[in-house]
Amino acid sequence: MTEIGIVGAGVAAAAATFVLDSAHHDTTVTVLEKSGGVCGRAATRRHEELTYDYGANYVKDDDERVVDLLTDTLDTEGLSDIPEPIYTFDADGTVSEGRDSDSRKWTYRQGLTQIAKRLFDQTDATVHRRTRVEELRHRDDKWTAIDTDGAEWGPFDILLMSPPAPQTAALLQNTMWDSPVRETLIEAVEGVEYRTIWSAVLRYEFEVDVPYYGLVNPGKDHEIGWISREECKPGHVPDGETLFVVQPNQEWSVTHYDDDPEANVAALAEYAAEIIGDDRLQTPVWSDHQGWRYALPESGVDTGPLDSAEREGLYCLGDWVTGEARVHAALSNGLNVGEGIVNAQ
Repeated sequence: MTEIGIVGAGVAAAAATFVLDSAHHDTTVTVLEKSGGVCGRAATRRHEELTYDYGANYVKDDDERVVDLLTDTLDTEGLSDIPEPIYTFDADGTVSEGRDSDSRKWTYRQGLTQIAKRLFDQTDATVHRRTRVEELRHRDDKWTAIDTDGAEWGPFDILLMSPPAPQTAALLQNTMWDSPVRETLIEAVEGVEYRTIWSAVLRYEFEVDVPYYGLVNPGKDHEIGWISREECKPGHVPDGETLFVVQPNQEWSVTHYDDDPEANVAALAEYAAEIIGDDRLQTPVWSDHQGWRYALPESGVDTGPLDSAEREGLYCLGDWVTGEARVHAALSNGLNVGEGIVNAQ
């Protein structure tokens, strides 16, 4: 029996678990997740009649294996494509047509967390929520994880690390592991830079008549980086209403991360009103917010130290390993890591 431990229950971890469980019947997978849910930054919340994705917004169709996973392998109940296009806006807030007009944008009526939920549901893996790992130990070729309550998990033959790179690096710093790989791995993981995003969700009891699903600022020269309309996703918003997800740029998010949330929401609503050209948007009837300190990796990681760590049974996975801050990239990486472990057995 091969015992595998996974720290974190994001989409990459879910994809790796799916591969590992389906390939080996003599493998036991234990997932340790610090929060109360799964799917990481591809996160969904519900409020009254609303369903909204307040982190990642959708899954691009840039990876054929991922598309096959969503459309053929997993249950497709509630799976849909967002038909409205993505427009752009510049530093002055001027909106222009067109970006990725031919790309499909996959989502779920129940929200993006369905990806990880459906992957885990296809396995016999045990997912322990609200279990925060704070220390790792490597002894006699086995890995052990210790949580904040002092409970020990393992020993594991193989350990997968899927938190964002800064959190993975912090855990590696707090690891009893007598190996020359440890320091080079920490250095490589610490080198991954991240964007911080403070998201606001804004509800209005009227429809906004615009032809696009989302607005993106590709030049990163406006305070706002992204605005999207959750009502474009089937089942997310009641008819006749509007629900915006507004995400400012890195500089604004870092500067205002710890400011009063109500003030942040008001400022982002004002920016959205100005860009879209509708003063009514300055006063939402309801709002929500979430800070993502480690939202989007800006770069990938030196894979040499990761390869060396894998030879000692430690694997890193996630969008930060690929350097592409997309859900499909995290899913693809999880599939690759799972397959790599299977092929190495």
